[in-house]
Amino acid sequence: MMVHMEVSWLRVLLDNISSYLSLSSMDDLSSNPAHKYYTRGEDIGKLIKPVLENLIDSDAAPSELLNNGFEELAQYVDELREQFQSWQPLSTRIFYVLRIESLASKLRESSLEVFQLLKHCEQHLPADLISPSFEECIELVKLVARDEISYTIDQALKDQKKGVGPTSEVLVKIAESTGLRSNQEILIEGVVLTNMKEDAELTDNDTEAEYLDGLISLTTQMHEYLSDIKQAQLRCPVRVPSDFRCSLSLELMTDPVIVASGQTYERVFIQKWIDMGLMVCPKTRQALSHTTLTPNFIVRAFLASWCETNNVYPPDPLELIHSSEPFPLLVESVRASSSENGHSESLDAEELRQVFSRSASAPGIVSEVVCKTKRNNNAAADRSLTRSNTPWKFPEERHWRHPGIIPATVRETGSSSSIETEVKKLIDDLKSSSLDTQREATARIRILARNSTDNRIVIARCEAIPSLVSLLYSTDERIQADAVTCLLNLSINDNNKSLIAESGAIVPLIHVLKTGYLEEAKANSAATLFSLSVIEEYKTEIGEAGAIEPLVDLLGSGSLSGKKDAATALFNLSIHHENKTKVIEAGAVRYLVELMDPAFGMVEKAVVVLANLATVREGKVAIGEEGGIPVLVEVVELGSARGKENATAALLQLCTHSPKFCNNVIREGVIPPLVALTKSGTARGKEKAQNLLKYFKAHRQSNQRRG
Repeated sequence: MMVHMEVSWLRVLLDNISSYLSLSSMDDLSSNPAHKYYTRGEDIGKLIKPVLENLIDSDAAPSELLNNGFEELAQYVDELREQFQSWQPLSTRIFYVLRIESLASKLRESSLEVFQLLKHCEQHLPADLISPSFEECIELVKLVARDEISYTIDQALKDQKKGVGPTSEVLVKIAESTGLRSNQEILIEGVVLTNMKEDAELTDNDTEAEYLDGLISLTTQMHEYLSDIKQAQLRCPVRVPSDFRCSLSLELMTDPVIVASGQTYERVFIQKWIDMGLMVCPKTRQALSHTTLTPNFIVRAFLASWCETNNVYPPDPLELIHSSEPFPLLVESVRASSSENGHSESLDAEELRQVFSRSASAPGIVSEVVCKTKRNNNAAADRSLTRSNTPWKFPEERHWRHPGIIPATVRETGSSSSIETEVKKLIDDLKSSSLDTQREATARIRILARNSTDNRIVIARCEAIPSLVSLLYSTDERIQADAVTCLLNLSINDNNKSLIAESGAIVPLIHVLKTGYLEEAKANSAATLFSLSVIEEYKTEIGEAGAIEPLVDLLGSGSLSGKKDAATALFNLSIHHENKTKVIEAGAVRYLVELMDPAFGMVEKAVVVLANLATVREGKVAIGEEGGIPVLVEVVELGSARGKENATAALLQLCTHSPKFCNNVIREGVIPPLVALTKSGTARGKEKAQNLLKYFKAHRQSNQRRG
């Protein structure tokens, strides 16, 4: 469903994607702990960018639904860009990655919604906008990895509570996925999380403090796991006492020093830690009151004696700290874990990237890859659906009390709990006896439903839909218009479509369509019925409930926006065979033929509905009687590629139905543009043109034999 309106959000989205893609030139992007999520966003951005560029260059402009989708997607792209640009090495990596993962997931889902909306409008778009097809684009976006470390962390914390884990493989997966690839990074994470826990305790936020305590325990176990790995690598004839090993380097110490907390470390490593601005003890996570490093002569003496007795020679700490890998990395552990688990069940990054790069020039390649992936991914997909329904809420941005720690970049941009609280209050207001209160509540829900995928889910979960449906009968024009627009915005979410229909919305929507006070309400009611009719079972229900006649009335006498929404809804409904006759009997063909005038900007919308109706006898007769043949021939000659394709399909139906119609079509001069179409049209357009020309030849030969 496309209308001519302001396309600012389309341009904003395109600009935001361009800004996001430019991040690839950042020097430190590859070291960002959430780098893999940048790559996923990059893949989606590169897929959708050419579509947006073509859309801007075309005559088509987005409907309100598409504009809302572009707005939401633009916001997620911009938020992701800001997160990647604002990364600070001394921030919490776990929460940073969780925040990025959440945004990347929203970006993925929002881009799917946009492509699905474009797919619904595919019949009305220029053909050059849809190569590869939006269906293929949807499948490509679905191929973008969606493994979620948040689920793994939640499971690890649950296992930890039960005292049954987590396993070393799980620890490695969490560490790798959150960028905790070295002992130093793990220790820094423990310090930052401890700081956050103290803040939570100060505000009596017990739930947050408990969650953070669990994460701190995980980082401690990661450190211990690395320590065990290093112990095995030391190749000493006897186990090295933990007191002789530095908690930072995990190596035997040669110059042990005591810090303000009383803990002992290798001098060069703790000095580097302090030089980074970390005025906290790595082991106890206590604030250091001073930076004086006191030589620990006792430990040094015991160390020297132990090394001499066991014939062990400690490494040079200066060589360690200046080497390319000063801290033991998790890389080898991760590789071992990967080889034990076998091949990934999804496409790897390089294979996926090849699919993206080849899809524009060879759209058909998608089907083979998609089928292969779907066969391999069934079990993984099932597991992905078992994620927790109550994901951890990100803490609000806080000020750090300890000097030397850079504030974390984790921010809360509107938690689901705060939105849920607001929505519940608004639902109460919807039921108020005060029209002013109802008016304010519907206007606010309309804004919330427009701006966010998450908000749509929360609004539906709070059971706002029944109250909104009841307001479709409101005698206040503004309340009625906002209520129907709320339902339109909520219906973008596929799950909400069923909730809206099952709440008994179809009949009230038809009421608005028939008697709505504002043209905006009627148009949005038609758009909502179109949105619901995407689900097959509702095509029948909407048709039987009496929607077709008022939709045809809107097609004939509504505003331009209303006409376009009505045409789109009628097209979708007419896909269902039983509805075709109802559409024809309601007089739609006459209006559709009138709307073939290019001045309305609805040629493609009208011709695709006519092509649909031409598949039944009543439709063929009505098109012929209402003067549809000349305008269809004109579209074959002068229309867009998609318009030519659908007009030719309709003419083929008419010609094979009636020799009279066939003669009329030939007299209108259709043969030259058909010949041209066989050389330069879409694949389906070429096929229909060739079939129609063959039929003309057979028709002429039949006439000659009779003559």
